[in-house]
Amino acid sequence: MKKIAFSGASGNGISPLEQIMTLKGYTVYGTDHSFDIGKDAERKKALSDVGINIVHQDGSAITDDIEFLCVSAAIKDSNPDVKKAKEKNIPIKFRSDLLREIFSQYPYGIAVGGTAGKTTTTAMIGYVLETLNKKPCMINGGALCNFQNNKGIPNYIYNEGDICVIEADESDGSITKYKPFVGIVNNVSHDHTSMEKLMEYFTTFANNSQNIVINLDCPYSSQIKHSSYKTFSTKNPQADFYAHDITATANGVEYMFMGEKFQLQMLGAFNVSNALATITACSFLNIDPKICAKTLEGFLGIKTRLEKIGSKNNITIYNDFAHNPSKIRASLEALKAYSGRIIAMYQPHTPFSAINTGNEMAQEIAQVLEENDIMILQEIYELTKDDVGITSDNIVKEIINNGHKNAMFLPTKSDTKEFIVNNVKQGDRIIIMGAHDNSLADFCREILEAI
Repeated sequence: MKKIAFSGASGNGISPLEQIMTLKGYTVYGTDHSFDIGKDAERKKALSDVGINIVHQDGSAITDDIEFLCVSAAIKDSNPDVKKAKEKNIPIKFRSDLLREIFSQYPYGIAVGGTAGKTTTTAMIGYVLETLNKKPCMINGGALCNFQNNKGIPNYIYNEGDICVIEADESDGSITKYKPFVGIVNNVSHDHTSMEKLMEYFTTFANNSQNIVINLDCPYSSQIKHSSYKTFSTKNPQADFYAHDITATANGVEYMFMGEKFQLQMLGAFNVSNALATITACSFLNIDPKICAKTLEGFLGIKTRLEKIGSKNNITIYNDFAHNPSKIRASLEALKAYSGRIIAMYQPHTPFSAINTGNEMAQEIAQVLEENDIMILQEIYELTKDDVGITSDNIVKEIINNGHKNAMFLPTKSDTKEFIVNNVKQGDRIIIMGAHDNSLADFCREILEAI
């Protein structure tokens, strides 16, 4: 039996690959610094439960009989596993390269791209295909709520059929590595790098695809040309797949599509767009659009994507992975469709993110929130002592400059929790937003318990 190792085992991109490779018969070793310092215990147990051998990130996982070490783009050369692999001349693969290898084994590959919505759309497609017994493989960055009682982290579906669905990441340019049967360009917005570079990535991705799905509502994705494409829209009835009369419901959203009313068990008009992307992609597999829309009524969403953590004393709290201007705006707009004040907290994940999109983020927040809504920014999650002059407080000042005066900088989780507990009132909706920090869901539960 072949042995392989993964460094960064807890990561959203690495964890589904570890689990799939275990099911393929490999002996898998996983390491993660967060496990070594006592964090992410729930994810550590979930991975152990499906047979992954979790060991310390000290190079001990890299033995002479390891076939290769798989790492994400975030893993540095100083990582002990990487050092040991180089010492032993053991091949090192990027996560995206292993994903490409698996993806290329399936004749009908669907790669979901876009700076927003790709995780949810990937999950929607996987859920539809699995429910309709199409036996897909799905590799995703987010965990499906429908499968949360399964062993392991439910961010994958594994079958050895002829369809594979993946989330194709543009943040490191790896989206250009895939050659799908169907490529989806959900949208293009400012995140990770310049708009020029993003358009270059997505254009190459489209050229690598046999068929392409295009969102007509995005001014950037709608510019992409291809000889074989289908479109979707919530604004333009000329699109191949068009939804309209989108209305917020008590527990989600409903919409008109092809003359019938359908519903989703998720908040936000943006999820109707994700549903349309799913319907359009599945149409290339000859799945009836109405059957697809009806199947999606059973989809329960993704963990950490505007996930309702709970309600207490007529106060509801949500955990959300939103971390760029368009995602933050979409989540806040989804909550603004309902009555009641919003108390929002955002924790920028990296100094680069705060610098790259901070001003644009401030503008979006100020446009959506009303006077009585409260916006809190915590200090940047991955800030180091070398990041001089970079702080979330800069974004707070820009939010105020853009017209929303009820914004504040509260550096730590304890500061944020104390403020929310002391100021929350019945009817409020609390949303905790941020990426990379897996403890935010537990933080939401702490707040819920305290109010």
